[in-house]
Amino acid sequence: MRTVHLLRKYNPAEWGGTETAIHRLFLGLRGQGVESIVYCPRLESGDPPDDPLRAAGCELHRFSAFVPILGIPDSYRRQLVSVGGNLMSFDLLPLLCRQGNVSIVHTHTLGRIGGIGRAFARWRRLPLVVTIHGGVLDLPPQLKNAIQQPVGQGWEWGRIFGLLLRSRELFDDADAIITCNPKEAALWEEKFPRKHILVQPHGVPMEQYGRDHRAAAQEAYPQLAGRRVLLAVGRIDSTKNQLWLVEQLPAVLQQHPDAMLVLAGACTEELYGRRMQQRIQELGLAERVLLTGGLAPADPRLLGLFQIADVLVLPSVSETFGLVLLEAWASGTCVISSRTSGASALIRHGANGWLFDLDDPAGFHKAVNRTLSEPGLKERLAARGAELVAAQYNTDALAGRMKWLYEELIEDKHALRHSA
Repeated sequence: MRTVHLLRKYNPAEWGGTETAIHRLFLGLRGQGVESIVYCPRLESGDPPDDPLRAAGCELHRFSAFVPILGIPDSYRRQLVSVGGNLMSFDLLPLLCRQGNVSIVHTHTLGRIGGIGRAFARWRRLPLVVTIHGGVLDLPPQLKNAIQQPVGQGWEWGRIFGLLLRSRELFDDADAIITCNPKEAALWEEKFPRKHILVQPHGVPMEQYGRDHRAAAQEAYPQLAGRRVLLAVGRIDSTKNQLWLVEQLPAVLQQHPDAMLVLAGACTEELYGRRMQQRIQELGLAERVLLTGGLAPADPRLLGLFQIADVLVLPSVSETFGLVLLEAWASGTCVISSRTSGASALIRHGANGWLFDLDDPAGFHKAVNRTLSEPGLKERLAARGAELVAAQYNTDALAGRMKWLYEELIEDKHALRHSA
């Protein structure tokens, strides 16, 4: 079975949760005998010499893509390319049309790139699968409003391509919609009661996180010696909300003077990153906040940070799943998260971790204080989380479910063609 996967962004230097989830899916599918053919935008710097997806056995093709908006600053254009832009490509469809022997089309992006995938699938009469890696229906109102606002003073001349590609019909024409969030899935089931809607959580290779990598982190970051480490893993941007943690750190230090905040992730929102750096200086926290930059998921330094951390903190405004929670549990680390729909589906408050509301910092500080002051409790919560990961989030089992879906959709499409 050969499957075409469409990505709106793939840059190993800006690795995040979506890249980790896709990478693990492809590894699992390879074990199931499914060949993954990946199409993603070309990088200005060129491909790195040891690309993780190629190393996972994927056939990788790059296409030219751009943000079809005039009159916006270069910094904002780079931000749109990194995380949120509705990209367009003129050469993707011709590249796809030259691709032979394809069984299914799986798009991991919406918008115009997803619309190109829709057009290709309809032309070849192939099953079309759409995975929602963020949120569409299940988004906080403030984030939904921000997404729907016009793009500054720019003129989005690319809208005509969305109309021509009928991008808005992507979900209508999809044979299956996949989300990692039960709440998001329930909303799509209401919208499309007869369509395949699948909750496919992200997987974690337990054995990888079970090996001891603490020495790699300690060697790379000697300033962590003797510190109580609060770790946040994720790209640096306003949705991940690391600035909120920086603002809370002085109060944490009053109760725990040996604490240190570690922010592991590439910066994908330049203005937000600069604002956070400025606030760190204003609060006098330069020696108490460590920014590691982007780290690949299998990097021993990152695995070691998970293992030496006293607690993993996830302060996101919106999080449809929360893969880092599973990774922390697999590493034997306790978790504290804002009350997003993804985290709420994983964490049982007080049983395997802690939840807090962003508008109630007292709840966050209570969770931090209990975690850092009660080692026995911290270990019990982490152990229960690890049991959940081992039982329900095995990478190979989840890849098997995906292959089963592919086979069912291919069979349905074949039967439809035969009857026609």
